[in-house]
Amino acid sequence: MRIRPVGAHALLLDCDHPEQVRAWRAELWRRREAGQLTAAEIIPAAATVLLDGVPDPAATAARIAGWAPQIGVTASTAAEVEVEVPTGYDGEDLPVVAAHWGVDVPTVVERLRNTEFRVAFCGFAPGFAYLTGLPAQLAVPRLATPRTRVPAGSVALAGPYAGIYPTASPGGWLLVGRTDLVLFDVHADPPARLTPGTRVRLVAT
Repeated sequence: MRIRPVGAHALLLDCDHPEQVRAWRAELWRRREAGQLTAAEIIPAAATVLLDGVPDPAATAARIAGWAPQIGVTASTAAEVEVEVPTGYDGEDLPVVAAHWGVDVPTVVERLRNTEFRVAFCGFAPGFAYLTGLPAQLAVPRLATPRTRVPAGSVALAGPYAGIYPTASPGGWLLVGRTDLVLFDVHADPPARLTPGTRVRLVAT
């Protein structure tokens, strides 16, 4: 892990793999809750963790360098949250996913139903969560040509991730289902239903 300053009041932690990202996010969350870290936001991504709103980046970086997060440990506040997403498994790309996995469509649905996903990070669009939990060998490619419009609530796969489109938008992920669950509401607190660390189940309807 490497620590880099970003602007006047932020630090970026460059991690070596997704598990390290998850471990550092949990460690930083725990330290902030314990009053050992001052940061306005802790924002994980695919290979980094951003600390924004750090009053003294140099001193904070020196302190962080001495910490040793444990791989596989999650922040307790996030680990206690599980969201069940009622999902109709009728996505038009289910046969494509089945072909990539070398199984039939019912087996794809069964695997997705029985997987405990976890929000690794958010991005692309407000409320869009990148869900991990599928084995690496089940990664699937994006569409060669993205769709110009993917309906809100579409449950999809791309690479090693699952995701749910919170609003209608263009997209190149493989569609496996749909949900009516509202995932982003500007009037809610927090606005995003799925936040980093949250466990997610795609429950069949």
